[in-house]
Amino acid sequence: MLFHFVERKWWYFLFSALLIVPGVIFLALGGLRPGIEFKGGTLLEITFATRPDDTLVKNYFSSHGHDEATVQGVTGGVEIRTTEMLPAELAATEAGLKETFGPETKITNSSVVSPSFSAELIQNAAKSIALASLLIVLLIAWAFRNFGWAAFRYGIAAIVALLHDALIVLGIFAILGYFFKVEVDSLFVTAVLTIIGFSVHDTIVVFDRIRENLRLNPGEALNPVINYSIMQTLARSVITSLTVVFTLLALFLFGGFSVRNFALALLIGIISGTYSSIFNASQIVSLWQEIEDRVRHRRLAAAT
Repeated sequence: MLFHFVERKWWYFLFSALLIVPGVIFLALGGLRPGIEFKGGTLLEITFATRPDDTLVKNYFSSHGHDEATVQGVTGGVEIRTTEMLPAELAATEAGLKETFGPETKITNSSVVSPSFSAELIQNAAKSIALASLLIVLLIAWAFRNFGWAAFRYGIAAIVALLHDALIVLGIFAILGYFFKVEVDSLFVTAVLTIIGFSVHDTIVVFDRIRENLRLNPGEALNPVINYSIMQTLARSVITSLTVVFTLLALFLFGGFSVRNFALALLIGIISGTYSSIFNASQIVSLWQEIEDRVRHRRLAAAT
């Protein structure tokens, strides 16, 4: 039985829009909260003999001129993110914490990220994504070079699909940042780049099957070939993704706090990448072909 994937393309596009648009709205509202690596500042890990309520720790930092400080509970203590603190202020802060919460209170780790480093990190991340996208288009166009200029439509469709996945991840984290103060850090950038690679990998598998079926059936209409190619690769794509999803789910549930957001971003991206590879990328190629056919027919009709 052949499932008609292509004929339902607008339903898939509508579902993707329902996922992307709310995230874009919260991105515009500033929901995506940059972590300390992007905006600069100090990260403190503090342990206590008896851990106090997070509100008390927050009130302590607020009363000492750091209203912007955020408190996150971790194993054995709390993690504080605040603006940059010089060594003298760090020493005074530790002394004040000991006086307030007990002599066994200790700053076990402190790290400072300068704003200049964070700006460089953002620029390098943007350059990496742009370069990766260009290379992907060229690689896929070369693989489909026998189709002439039409080969570029496959590369561009793959880029649109990976942008779909990236926007879904960014949008969900913007919503989480807006409502739950979830921050993004350098690991989040790593997760987005990994998602892009996975999305393209899955998309290329489907495209390669389309290319092979077009070669074996010259003159066959594109849409039936796409449907048949997706059916051939569907089980492989879903099973491959599920093995990764189960691993990431275990990492998210049982991993440490520092990798939880990383695992969540990958989890969302892998699921989205599997969906876009099956239900978006090939449908974009089909829509492109349909638009070209309509334009060609109108020109022929006008000429005659």
